[in-house]
Amino acid sequence: MGAAALIAVLVSGPVAIVSAMHEELHALLPLVESIERIEIAGRCFHCGQLRGRPVVLALSGIGKVAAAATASLLLDRFAASELLFTGVAGGLHPDVAVGDVVVARSLLQHDMDASPLFPRYEVPLTGRSRFDADAGRAAALAEAARRCRVVRGRVHEGLVVSGDRFVSSAAESSALRSALPDALAVEMEGAAVAQVCSDFGRPFAVLRSISDRADDAAHIDFTQFVAEVASVYTRTIVDDWLTGRIAR
Repeated sequence: MGAAALIAVLVSGPVAIVSAMHEELHALLPLVESIERIEIAGRCFHCGQLRGRPVVLALSGIGKVAAAATASLLLDRFAASELLFTGVAGGLHPDVAVGDVVVARSLLQHDMDASPLFPRYEVPLTGRSRFDADAGRAAALAEAARRCRVVRGRVHEGLVVSGDRFVSSAAESSALRSALPDALAVEMEGAAVAQVCSDFGRPFAVLRSISDRADDAAHIDFTQFVAEVASVYTRTIVDDWLTGRIAR
């Protein structure tokens, strides 16, 4: 893609909104007008208008490979100008509680380890372990979360870590806290999406609702939390985020 074509994409391309869970996607779909559904590679992409902005919504699938494939299709086939990822996560930092919201400022794959060829956590051949979210979009997302009255807990901003494992034991979460003391939350997709967006040179933001403390009780009422809490957080925060950007 030439420079002129890239500039055109960044100006006019749709906003990609990717949900990790069906409940969150279904909470957002009623806000979208003039929906057209397109199927590619076993995925359904929902194209339309949300608060006057062209958008394309999709379900990521669970895990880093599924999320990376979805992000790649959105950025390439749909020429998305930016990407917002929403989902749930387990709280790691002592200050992060169930019902809180975490907006990622940077993301890292906690299960990436190609040592001794490369330092632990570094993505081989990139020289990087942490991929930064777009600062302006992340700040606006955090502001939107703080404005939303439905958010029961606090809003945090910082490091989110990802891996192809549902962290559900106190021992495993304790090990992650020891290795990555500044990590706020753990999930299974965000860092992969961040790497793809970095490769494409497109801005992104990541919103996570804290469903558990990534400990031995992590699986309890998980589905209920997604349906009753996380989906409501996603709908209200994303709606406010887009509305606020249009107003400016």
